[in-house]
Amino acid sequence: MEPGSTDAATGSPERLEAWIRGRVQGVGFRFFVARAAASLGLVGWVRNEPDGAVHVVAQGPTASLDALVDALHEGPPGADVADVQAVRAPAVAGPTSFDIRSGGHGGD
Repeated sequence: MEPGSTDAATGSPERLEAWIRGRVQGVGFRFFVARAAASLGLVGWVRNEPDGAVHVVAQGPTASLDALVDALHEGPPGADVADVQAVRAPAVAGPTSFDIRSGGHGGD
């Protein structure tokens, strides 16, 4: 099955947009998200924001997005997640892979 696609058992693909706040920059959070998303067959991107948050956009089956949200609440070792704000919507045409984008002030 293609990344971001779905089958009859999982319903229509969804789009997740999430902002993660806390100690989430400089701890490998973007790489953590990219690995988790890839393992779940999701497409989209992750980037650091200037305000210190990490911004994630992912698309795929609902169950895979639920698992990603669970992972966002945990984060990698060294992270301290204070808040995850997530919004769901129908998927849109676009990404065919999951990418790490540059942005913001923090590095990882």
